[in-house]
Amino acid sequence: MLSIRRKAAQNVANKLIAAENAIDLALQRTAELAGAMPQARSDANYAAEIGQEAMERAVSAISVLVQARREIVATHKELADTRDRVGLAAFAMGGLADKFPTSEAGQHIRAVA
Repeated sequence: MLSIRRKAAQNVANKLIAAENAIDLALQRTAELAGAMPQARSDANYAAEIGQEAMERAVSAISVLVQARREIVATHKELADTRDRVGLAAFAMGGLADKFPTSEAGQHIRAVA
């Protein structure tokens, strides 16, 4: 019974990590696109108004992807809570990436504004 629950949870975790990675990749590619458009306009020696609507749509797409990323991060937290509630807290289901970067001394790094 435990092995069946662990297998089911691992399957969901794998799908979650794939979704997180897909959103991050979409953000990267869309940001690259948005960055390339002004350069292309400049290289082609077109007026600034050329491609403005396309630039606005690309930036809007980035905004939507950031919102999607926020939601998938929240999904991750909810699934971690669910994992704990169903008795699988002792089992790591996620990827190997650290949630928070640490310094060499092992202290969490904090951003200061």
